[in-house]
Amino acid sequence: MPRSNVPTTSAAGALTDAAAVLAAAGPLHVFAYGSLMWDPGFVVAETAVARLTGYHRALCILSIRNRGTPECPGLVVGLKAGGSCVGQVLRVADDGAEAALAHLQERELSTNAYLPHHLAVRLADGRRVKALAFVARPDHPQFMSGLSVAEQAALVAQGVGPYGSSLDYLRHVCSALDDRGLPDGPLHRVLAAAEALAVSSPRNRAPTVPSP
Repeated sequence: MPRSNVPTTSAAGALTDAAAVLAAAGPLHVFAYGSLMWDPGFVVAETAVARLTGYHRALCILSIRNRGTPECPGLVVGLKAGGSCVGQVLRVADDGAEAALAHLQERELSTNAYLPHHLAVRLADGRRVKALAFVARPDHPQFMSGLSVAEQAALVAQGVGPYGSSLDYLRHVCSALDDRGLPDGPLHRVLAAAEALAVSSPRNRAPTVPSP
């Protein structure tokens, strides 16, 4: 079972602090590496491919609200320390920063599983900008580390919540990466395994609830 001791550090407070730093530097930029790539939920003035160094994209967050339930969790991506991640930088419309931050707080920080950071990313043309990025919290009960491809696939195949299934989520992530010429081999391998599992496994199978 996931750990029950949710960290008390306020992700919402960290978002306010990070936003203040970014606002002082100019337009608000958000680094998108998962669902924000295809469904940001706020007005975007400009997008650009960018690389974040020091973190990599991984299926490492149990979804217990949006793409799963506590009894039958799904699995979604987060940023983990190490390596690098190619995604998209979204420049928020000048008059939309307040609405965008309110939306991101509700969407990304509802269970405290991510912490917002302001991090330097490099654009394809060589420029650097500071962007708001949501990093997975290793001390959070929803954080998963060391899962095999089969274990990840089982969680992806089973999770369904108000936002839809974890399987559809991963399909969209992989499609968004493909459309932008940003293939991610590990995610595609998990998707293939989850697709096969969804077809071959009985609907009444016992849910997978991993230990951290």
